[in-house]
Amino acid sequence: MGFGIFNFNKVRNLIIFLRRYFNFFLFLLLEVICIVLVFRNNNFQRTAYLNSANNLSGKLYDRYNNVQYYFHLKATNDSLVSENARLHNLLRSSFDSMVTNDIVKTDTIRLFNTDSARQAAGTATRRYLYRQAKVINNSINRSVNYITIHRGRLQGIRPNMGVIGPSGVVGMVRSVSDNYAVVLSLLAKGSGSSSSNFGVSARLLRGKEIGTVYWDGADPAYAMMKDIPRTIKLQKGDTVVTSGFSALFPENLPIGYIDSFSLADKSSTSYNIRVKLATNFYNLQYVYVIDNLLKDEQKQLEDSTYRLIK
Repeated sequence: MGFGIFNFNKVRNLIIFLRRYFNFFLFLLLEVICIVLVFRNNNFQRTAYLNSANNLSGKLYDRYNNVQYYFHLKATNDSLVSENARLHNLLRSSFDSMVTNDIVKTDTIRLFNTDSARQAAGTATRRYLYRQAKVINNSINRSVNYITIHRGRLQGIRPNMGVIGPSGVVGMVRSVSDNYAVVLSLLAKGSGSSSSNFGVSARLLRGKEIGTVYWDGADPAYAMMKDIPRTIKLQKGDTVVTSGFSALFPENLPIGYIDSFSLADKSSTSYNIRVKLATNFYNLQYVYVIDNLLKDEQKQLEDSTYRLIK
């Protein structure tokens, strides 16, 4: 009984509402009919309407796509990092063309197809293997700065491996656990201890002269380069790259660009060169750890040779 009364009241209220606003709804209906007739029988108005509607819908779709793209940035970035690692591993500089025996390296992170990589390199032996890693901690305001990455011993990371970013040199692996590693940053100005000093063997891309790049502790965006003779003609903007003499890095990886240079005094035999670093340490999110697969062989040969000389 109560349910029937409730429904009756709802119907009565609806009828009262329609009677009160009948003229308004009739006006709206007639307006819609008129608009439909105008657009149906007049090409100009129909064209103008369609253009306006397409423009509005295009803007809405553009806004929607921008929002959707923003929420998919992480997945897109992860995909790009993996693709960059795969391309690094296919570079000619990652192989030693002087050797003809293949070396098979088992990697717990599947970054690329090793068979296709060896095919692309012909009979060359792989020398460098790149593994991507996520940066989870990074310091830039200390005299010796460290970076923590989410890759460790179980993923093939070991101490004394070189580390680069998307733009240039970053540092070297100092210590590892099963799933994490701590990287000694290029931004490391030690107080005399070799464990906290970090210098990169470098050369000028244009003139090929060899020097060393190190951080002077002043600005995280700049470093210094030494050992370049004063007889060399330098230019602002010249590119500084890795020399390949270190077992940490292949040659020709970007380090930075000459910002300024000067002589300490008239008797100086080499320049003081200020280098704008290629790596932005303020916004470092992903890095690539470089595994020199022939490093131990080279070191054993050099050590045995030095012992014979002594």
